[in-house]
Amino acid sequence: MPADAADVVTLWRPVGPAELELIRESGMRAFPPRLPDQPIFYPVLSEEYAVKIARDWNVPASGSGYVTRFEVRRDFLEKYDVQKAGGSAHSEYWIPAEEMSAFNAAIVGAIEVVAAFR
Repeated sequence: MPADAADVVTLWRPVGPAELELIRESGMRAFPPRLPDQPIFYPVLSEEYAVKIARDWNVPASGSGYVTRFEVRRDFLEKYDVQKAGGSAHSEYWIPAEEMSAFNAAIVGAIEVVAAFR
């Protein structure tokens, strides 16, 4: 863990049951590679936005949705711009699929499940 909390950024990721199982298989340390039809990985900047996606999109699509919380090294994220997906409350990073290994290596600590919806 970095000595200073300013060295990390807390992010959230809404996931369905299949993605959560793959995260668990990693020991709660990594997100799975993107599927061919998923060119970007989009962690979000607020828990509220992640809850909305997990509840309103993941549940209808797969029967359940989960919100994960994790920390990423700030120096890794500095090369990405924050994207607005519809409104100012919908802020996210767009990480290209081919950079998932580097993203996972920049995660500090464990990925936690902080909410579940069914």
